Amino acid sequence: MNKQSLDPLWIGKTFDDFLFRPQMGVTASRAAVPLSSSLTHAIALELPIISSNMDSVTGGDMAQTMALEGGLGVVHRGQSIERQSDTVARVKRSHSAVIEHPRTLPAGSTIGEARAFARKYKINGILIETSPGSAILAGVLTRRDIPWDRSQDSEIVDRFMTPLAELKTAGPQVATEEAERIMFDGRIERLPLIDDERRIHGLITRKDVRFLRERPFASKDAKGRLLAGAAVGCSGDFLERAQALLEAGADCLFVDIAHGHSQVMQNGIERLRAQFPNVPLVCGNVATGAGAQFMRDLGADAVKVGVGPGRGCRTRLETAAGVPQLQAIREAWCAVGGEIAIMADGGVRHDKDIFLALACGADTVMLGSALSGTDEAPGRVIEDPATHSKKKIYRGMTSPEAVMESLYDGEDAEAVDAALATPPEGQEIQVPYRGGVVDILHRIRGHLRSAVSYAGCESLAGAREMTLPDPLQYLIVLSDAARRESYER
Repeated sequence: MNKQSLDPLWIGKTFDDFLFRPQMGVTASRAAVPLSSSLTHAIALELPIISSNMDSVTGGDMAQTMALEGGLGVVHRGQSIERQSDTVARVKRSHSAVIEHPRTLPAGSTIGEARAFARKYKINGILIETSPGSAILAGVLTRRDIPWDRSQDSEIVDRFMTPLAELKTAGPQVATEEAERIMFDGRIERLPLIDDERRIHGLITRKDVRFLRERPFASKDAKGRLLAGAAVGCSGDFLERAQALLEAGADCLFVDIAHGHSQVMQNGIERLRAQFPNVPLVCGNVATGAGAQFMRDLGADAVKVGVGPGRGCRTRLETAAGVPQLQAIREAWCAVGGEIAIMADGGVRHDKDIFLALACGADTVMLGSALSGTDEAPGRVIEDPATHSKKKIYRGMTSPEAVMESLYDGEDAEAVDAALATPPEGQEIQVPYRGGVVDILHRIRGHLRSAVSYAGCESLAGAREMTLPDPLQYLIVLSDAARRESYER
């Protein structure tokens, strides 16, 4: 793709500086407008929305819901390697057509051990293997088989499980439709997959098959598992962390530092690429075309654009560093558009900002504060006893509170020293409690579809193809009066 120089009209501009000029509508129904876009050249999303890798935004619940709704969640790195990789593993196992490595207990285990095992991994059925590590199926123990009477906790599971001879099973290569038929005919909830030697190859549950059938646009990998992203840094234990996350099933790594256009990032990407040459890397943050080119030249699959526009970030206030977000997005597109994917990170205050970001250069948009305060975001709900209003905590990852919590949970001495020596550039605030994130994503999806319709296109891809060469053909620069008329309510 031929690169463009940045039109001077973009200088100093961000989302509230423009309106999109409506075009003749061509869609019969806005509900049918497709919104698919690319996270990287290898990963496509039905909904181009990414939940931010912040400890007050994306844990396991958020990552799971984002994938089910067609987007992607990025599990934050402000925690130990073990906790982060366990979270990724839970997301990958949560709704899969085939659970490839189901949890097992050996025969001879006690009911008490089984009870604790089921509680720890939040599962309703346990495959019992003949001996520890054998992977030879002996039977299945479900929650309904576990006695409520704790006096039997010392009894062995063999007495209560359904033995293999009484189980319905299938071969490792069984089709999902056939597995579903077997489970229906047998009125069973789970189907172990074993070979001729009774070796366990996986597990299919009716709940997961039904759940995924109801969500045809969920973000899934080639094996039918939900997609999950995970964040790493560029120093300390980042290679060990990356290894653990990939082993847990992470589909892409977000190499995330405050100043991505730096020698620190270069060293980090080079070492990651040397050890994990094929893993998709989304790298950032940068705010300039030169920064985007820097990421492209290092082999990043996508560049994350945005320095200081988010609610939890005080970088611009503390350091004067940054570029207005829409200008930064356009700079990045002029530099690398069509070569690597561009992710806009920060500055979104209204749903219209998402469409403007996508129409001007971004392939996907990362949201932080817009998704905070929801049930799926980590943290508890806080209720003001005087007003009975409910809130949750939202904070930047460089806020003192986030830094100290990550240090408390981790064991990286180098990271501790660096954090203590660096003044914070983030802040912690309270945001209104917003209920379930699904409602927010449905609203965003609906508004994006309407925006595409107003643009006179049948799909988001079509709208971007039309606008990206020169968005200024379709944008109106607002006066102060027009801005008040448009955005002040």
